[in-house]
Amino acid sequence: MRRVLIEGACTYRYRPKVSRQIHQRQESLPQNLRDIGWKIQVRLCRRIRALVARGKHPNVAVTAIARELVAFLWAIGRQVPLPESS
Repeated sequence: MRRVLIEGACTYRYRPKVSRQIHQRQESLPQNLRDIGWKIQVRLCRRIRALVARGKHPNVAVTAIARELVAFLWAIGRQVPLPESS
């Protein structure tokens, strides 16, 4: 799990954007989830750049972003009900 989070956090080094493929994938999601996703992307991109600009080692910055990513995932998990199994 840690490795997946670190790999995911590495992507926040790049500009926030929603590609055509991701946009198509998101069409079936509720708007509040899409809004949270965009908020996450913008905040974490800004945060990792600020950490590196302050002189933090890039690996330390990525680890900090992974921790914040977990917090956002927790918030989404609490906000969205689990689907009922049949």
